[in-house]
Amino acid sequence: MLPRNRWFIAAALAYALLGGLVGLVWLADPALLSGYALRAHAHLMLVGFIGMMIFGVALHVLPRFTGRALFSERMADVQFVLANLGLLGMVSGWLASMPPAVGVGGGVLWLGFLLFAVNIVMTVRPWGRRG
Repeated sequence: MLPRNRWFIAAALAYALLGGLVGLVWLADPALLSGYALRAHAHLMLVGFIGMMIFGVALHVLPRFTGRALFSERMADVQFVLANLGLLGMVSGWLASMPPAVGVGGGVLWLGFLLFAVNIVMTVRPWGRRG
C-alpha cells in the first residue's frame, strides 16, 4: 500500500478519536463548546473518519479491481492535502465561531472531493487503454 493511502487511513483514525472527544466534551458540558460543536462532531466523524477511510481504501483497491493504474497519483496526493486542510478549516471555524473559516474550509474540502471523483472516474472508466 502506498504511504499516501496509509496516511488517509491514519487520518481517518485520528479524526474518529477527535470527533469522539468533541462529542464527549459536548455531552459532559455543552457550554464548553460553540453552538456549532455538533456540526464539527458530525463532520469529523462522517467526512473525517468515514470519508478519509473510503479515500484510502478506494485509492488502493479500485485500481486493482479494474486492472488499471490510478489515473493520477499526484492528483491523489493533492486531494489528501486539500481534504484534510478543508476539513480542519471547517471544524476550526465552527468551534471558534468563525463563519468565514467554515466557508473557506468547505470550499477547499469540496475541491478535494472533486479531485477524488475525477481520479476515480478516470481510473474505472470503460474506455481507453488498460495498464
